Amino acid sequence: MAPLTALAMPLLRRTEAERAHRLAILAMRLGLAAENPAVDPPSLATTVAGLAVTNPIGLAAGFDKDAVALPALMRMGFGFVEAGTVTPRPQAGNPRPRLFRLAEDGAVINRMGFNNAGITAFAARLAAVRRIVPVGANIGVNKDGAEPERDYPDLLRIVAPLADYVTVNVSSPNTPGLRDLQSEARLAAILSAMRAAVPDAPPIFVKVAPDLSVDGLEAVVETAVAHGIAGLILTNTTISRPPGLRGAAASETGGLSGKPLFDLSTAMLARARLMARGRLALIGVGGVGSGAEALAKLHAGADLVQVYTAFTYGGPQVIRRIKTDLARALTAAGVTKLSQVVGAEAEHWAKRV
Repeated sequence: MAPLTALAMPLLRRTEAERAHRLAILAMRLGLAAENPAVDPPSLATTVAGLAVTNPIGLAAGFDKDAVALPALMRMGFGFVEAGTVTPRPQAGNPRPRLFRLAEDGAVINRMGFNNAGITAFAARLAAVRRIVPVGANIGVNKDGAEPERDYPDLLRIVAPLADYVTVNVSSPNTPGLRDLQSEARLAAILSAMRAAVPDAPPIFVKVAPDLSVDGLEAVVETAVAHGIAGLILTNTTISRPPGLRGAAASETGGLSGKPLFDLSTAMLARARLMARGRLALIGVGGVGSGAEALAKLHAGADLVQVYTAFTYGGPQVIRRIKTDLARALTAAGVTKLSQVVGAEAEHWAKRV
């Protein structure tokens, strides 16, 4: 870890959460963040939905909403990076405070509300960046005046030439009514409109809430397959509160991410793997902070894994540690290709929660 980064992380952890996030983004924009020039072990390389990555650990959406820090993030050792969520028009998001640490739980609660500068600024930055790892664009709709069957296709038209994949966010708990778009009829209408708008779009993923019922998840899986969608991202944050949370902010409203989400999100991932039967690529996210947890996501059915909360707490060294430990675990198990472990324990994980 670069000396500046080593000094900055403890200071940022003592700063109000949203202010710390803004400072971290600023440091990256100024070129002050640590880089990881190390070459990834061949055992971590894979190709998923046409995306070739040197390792399966990506950054989830939400960290770089406006695609302002992509040059720095792509050099930190991630296999891929997802920017957004971006909406058609700029919006301020929900009133502050809206981001809360639960450090005792390794968790975060957010009710940001898709605060971003809008698609025009986002697209300009994407167009200007040289993509050295696959970059995804996470798209959503504004809180007011949204017409999802219009807005998602319009956003897709803009980002399709600029991103390596596109994620349809219909699962944030912080935009009223957004999760209703996961229903079979609404999701089918949105995906159909997107496909008609950009027939040759890059791979499209749908990001799913961890709070869906089993029947709801099955409907999403079948709808995605029917409309030729590349895959699903499982999962977004949860509105549930697992017992035993110790953080003083545990009662705040919003989506919970981090370690307490791990079992719930991994169980849903495993169910999706069994339902999809190889017809969809799956990206697992929720509570990953170690190589063992990344391996568990792969075992449950993830083709790729994303991190967020652990990265905000630990910085770039977390990514290096996850990759090192994952590579060692694969070597110890005699695994030479990542695909050999994907879904190996899906039946087990599907019954966990």
